[in-house]
This record gives sequence, structure tokens and C-alpha cells, in this order.
Amino acid sequence: MKNLIYLFISVFLFATFLSCEHDLPANADFDAYNYQSIDENGGNWKPIILTSNEDVVIPAPTDVNSAEYKAELSEMIAAQKTKTDNDVSAINYWGNNPAIRWNEITCDLTTKYNLIPAPNPDGTYPGPNAANPGKYPLFPYTHPPYSSRVFANLSGAWFDGLISAWHYKYKFNRPAIHKSNTEVQQLLPTSELPSYPSDAAVINAISRVILTAMFPLEKDDLIKKSDELKNSLFLSGNAVKSDIEAADSLGRGIAKIYLARAAGDGMKSAQTPKPISDSIKNAAFQRFGWSWTNQEIPERPVGLTPLYGKVKTWFVPDVAAIRPPVPPAPGSEEFKKHEAEMKSISENMTTKQRAIANFWNDGLNTYTPPGHWNRFATNDIVKYKLNPLRTVRILAYLNMAMMDAGICCWDAKFYYHYPRPVQAISGFQTILGTPNFPSYTSGHSTFSAAAAEVLSFFIPQNTTTYNQYASEASDSRIYGGIHYRFDCQAGLVQGKKIGEITVNVARNDGAQ
Repeated sequence: MKNLIYLFISVFLFATFLSCEHDLPANADFDAYNYQSIDENGGNWKPIILTSNEDVVIPAPTDVNSAEYKAELSEMIAAQKTKTDNDVSAINYWGNNPAIRWNEITCDLTTKYNLIPAPNPDGTYPGPNAANPGKYPLFPYTHPPYSSRVFANLSGAWFDGLISAWHYKYKFNRPAIHKSNTEVQQLLPTSELPSYPSDAAVINAISRVILTAMFPLEKDDLIKKSDELKNSLFLSGNAVKSDIEAADSLGRGIAKIYLARAAGDGMKSAQTPKPISDSIKNAAFQRFGWSWTNQEIPERPVGLTPLYGKVKTWFVPDVAAIRPPVPPAPGSEEFKKHEAEMKSISENMTTKQRAIANFWNDGLNTYTPPGHWNRFATNDIVKYKLNPLRTVRILAYLNMAMMDAGICCWDAKFYYHYPRPVQAISGFQTILGTPNFPSYTSGHSTFSAAAAEVLSFFIPQNTTTYNQYASEASDSRIYGGIHYRFDCQAGLVQGKKIGEITVNVARNDGAQ
């Protein structure tokens, strides 16, 4: 009976996490569009981790007057005559900027796997196992650190991949199909971009490889989606098979480079065994005289990824150098001011405050704060009709900034090991459950401030909106009873610094 009570309480807390009064940003609803520009010099931009634009080599294409190329066109023309309604639907779905769709798929996978394991009958907690992903609990558990890492590696590889693709497009200069043949039906908007290699197929290959590594149980479905996109590119008149094959080779090569970096970034050690977790907790207590303790029933013996703060950053050179200052000591006069605010909000919760807390919940079975900001970004990318290279540039810097933000935030969380309100304030209750990691600083605030800073650089006309989003995301954690205001204020300051560091890199990548 005792274990059943524990299970009921856990399920209740999970359900509380999932409550929501407002819809999250919707999937990007868009038709294929004419690009605002094509960035002919994009092949000269500076990649993130590649050392040159030819780190992955592809062969020169055949000439458009060759028998081989003409045969490819004839094959395309014949295939178009037999296309089905399903083929046309797939062409319209993927459009001519498929990074948007692959980003959407990543958000959906993050949501699907964001399910924290329930306790065993004996009160212990199982953990996902990458070596046996199909055993409960399924691998991965897409908590915010994991999801930010997925988005960062995927979009970074896209950016480097398309810089290389642009380089080869203009090196080989095979003209777009509509410029060399009028018999091929063009079912998507055309551009002046050279066709070889297909930029969409580069995105496709990278997505298939990296998402399969990050979500191994989704391998078959990812292959199916990838094959559908390749077929759509062919039937739409966008790319002949040699354009696609070269791009597939290029994309797989880029993905391999990024996965090699991911394999050595320290994420494998982020989730610690209990002795190490206890030593981190004890070290914080020795420094400050306080420590965080999980408040779930039964108690989780180890916090979520205590060593995520040691994972390799993308742009932040020294995590400790931007660590926030020491928070107010529990019980101090400064602390009591914030305690009083938490109690007042809890006792006088307005409908608007509750709605904000739920809108920005981003807890279990959601795409987490990084996914939330990706939806904002892709909706605006479509609105301003950015080309694929500009699209992935924004997403790469956005997601790398958010991964760095998560790393820096987790460094502070487990360095200070600060008790959450439900632990430090007698009788306090939240409306959003309680996360399994320390309070200071706020992850939502750090992720969001970094994201707002980066997006404001790329889409400056929306700066006021992005900053309002970040401020609201930060306040939502106070309304939800998850964080003190000083957690959130420190997170906003740190996140903005991380965004500024990231923007300084972007200013010097040659794309301005």
C-alpha cells in the first residue's frame, strides 16, 4: 500500500507538471516560398567546427550536356508522370526549406521522450540505458540538458553542412534544373541556386544520422522520413539523383564529425552515481552551510545530471568566470523578503499568473524551454522567408547559445546546491511540482535570456517581443513556485552574457 501511495503521488506530480491553460507555439504552418535572398557568397562563411569548407570531399558532377545528366533528367520527367496524390502531399509538406520540418520533428521527439521514470515498487528509481535503449525507462530521457544538446549538435551540423554545400554549389556551378530544362515540372518555387549538391538533401542526411544517434529507437521512422524527402526532392523537379547522392555523402560526413565531438563532450559522465552526487552536495554544504535535497516521495537519491556543468561548451570560454554571485543565505533578512514574495504570490495567485506559469511550464512531456524557443525562431524564419543557409545559421547560434546556457546554469545549480522553495519554506506548495535539481539559478531564465539575445541579433525588428518572452518565461517560474526571484534575476543576467558571447562569434563568421 505504501508503494502504491508513493506511485500515486508521483503520478499526481507528473500530471501537475503537464497542466496547461494555453497552447504552446504551434508547428510552423507554411507553404514553400521564394527566398528573400540566396547568399551567393555563403560558401565563404566561417563554419563552427569544420576547419575548411572541404573537410568532407565530394566529386565533381557530370556536365549538364553529358549523356549521364540527360539520362537523369529523362528519368525525372518519366517519374513525374506517375506521381501520386501522396507524393504531391509529401512535396508540399517538406517544401523547399526542410530544416523547418526537421526542427519540428526534433521538437516532437523531444516531447515524446520527455518522460521521467516512475519509482520501482521498492522505492528506487531506474535510469535509461543508452546501451539498451528499449528497456524501460526508454533511452533517452529528454530533459532540458539533453534536449538542448540535441538541438545544438543538429543545427550546428546543418550550418556547417550548408556552408560546405554553398561552397561546392558555386565551385561546380551546375545550374538549377529549371535553367537547363523546360520539360521538368517545377512543383516548388525555384531559385538561382546551383543544384549540386542539393542543400535540402544535405539537411536530410545530417538529420537522419544525428537524430538516429540521439533517438536510437526512432531509426526506422527516421529512415522513412528521410526517404520521403529524397523522393520529394526528385519528383518536385528540385534535384536529380546525383545532386541528392552527393549531398547525402556530404551530410553524412558532416554528421560524423559532429557526433565525434558529441562523443567526447562529457555528457556521458553528466549523470553521476550517488557517491559522487553526495560529494558534490557535501562540498556545497562545506562552502555555504546549505544544500538542496530532493522533495519527491520517495526521494530521488541523485539529482538530474549533476556534472552537466562540466560538459564542453561551444562558445563560452570559462564557465566559472561567469558564474553568478552567491545567493542570499536561507533565513537571512534578504532571503525573508523573497520568501514573503513567494508566499504572497502563492496565496493570491491571479488567473493571468497561473496562465503564464502553465504556458511556460515546459516540463514533462513537452519539448522543454529549448524547444519552445526553436518554435518561436522557425515561425519567424518562415515569416521573413529566409533561405536555408540563413535559416540554419540562426538555429545553430540559437541552440548552441542555449546549450551553453544550460551548461552554465547547471554549473551554478550544483556549485551552490541551493534549496528550492518547497524545501526552504515551511509548508510551501507549488503548482508545477518540483524539479529534480537545485534552485539557483533558474534554467528557464538562463535559456530564455540567451535565446532572446541571439534572436534579437538576427531579427532585430522583434527585439522587444523576444525580451518580453524572456522576461515572462523568467517570471513564470516564480508564479509556479519553482524559483525565487533572485534565481530568475541571476539567470537572466547570466543568459544575456552567454547570448552576447555567442553573438560576438556570429558577428565574425563572414555572413554580415
